[in-house]
Amino acid sequence: MTSYRTGQLVMLCAAVVWSSAGVLQRQVHAGAATQVADRAVFAALAIFAAVVAGERRNTVRAFRSLGRWGIAGVVPWAIASSLFILALNYTTVANVLFWQATAPMMAALLAWVLLGERVRRRTWGAMALALVGVVLMVGGGVEGGVPAVVIPLVMTVAFAVVIVLSRHRSDISLAPAAFISQLLVIAVVGPFAAMGSASATDWGLLALLGAIVACGIVLMTIAARRIPAAEVAIITLLQIVLGPLLVWLAYREQPSVGALVGGAVIMAAVVVQAAGDLRRRHVPLEHEHGASAQAARV
Repeated sequence: MTSYRTGQLVMLCAAVVWSSAGVLQRQVHAGAATQVADRAVFAALAIFAAVVAGERRNTVRAFRSLGRWGIAGVVPWAIASSLFILALNYTTVANVLFWQATAPMMAALLAWVLLGERVRRRTWGAMALALVGVVLMVGGGVEGGVPAVVIPLVMTVAFAVVIVLSRHRSDISLAPAAFISQLLVIAVVGPFAAMGSASATDWGLLALLGAIVACGIVLMTIAARRIPAAEVAIITLLQIVLGPLLVWLAYREQPSVGALVGGAVIMAAVVVQAAGDLRRRHVPLEHEHGASAQAARV
């Protein structure tokens, strides 16, 4: 099997792994704060293990090399990862994943505003299409009310900030920052969590959710070294389709018509953006490696 095909297969595995988060969370009966804090404990352990496995003797150096820009990613990453779990307590898995799918395009907008990066016309078109999808999704009625809109929105903005930071400093691995972000989540949310209220089953499920974070990061990092960032984005769409499908099969969780229509438009926007990048395949793959590697660190 070629390195290119291996990259596609590994990225496919990453999407499948991530898609299981929603169905696992739906089986947890502990309170929202307990879910966020407990999951952060296991995510921190899993991410640290991944950093050590990847860096080995350079683990300490990886943390020291973060600098101010790497540290700047800690807070938005903590917000994004914690609000992802919190959002699942207020709305459907489909709504959360559809919102999350807009993060790369929101990152392009933030990079244009904050860093003066040039935005191609295709990207502007994709962002406009994604905005239409969000309007359709929200306008069609979102189960859970205002929190079901505000929490995923803030989560998506935080994810976009992490993407912008990682692109701005492509020489820094943000995996150590991801570990520190989980410690921050534990420190902030931990006092509000009722650890004793979580059953043994809850602890096991939250451990799996934490492991999913690290596993996805590792698999996506491997894939990003072998395939273009555009293909990473397209294959990731499988998560957006499979995640809601698994929850529907397990719990008959039915998104609203507006959410489905808006989500379809958002997915079309991602494809439009990625298709433009794929047409630029005449650029050597190693030139795309930097952007791909940074996407993998998010």
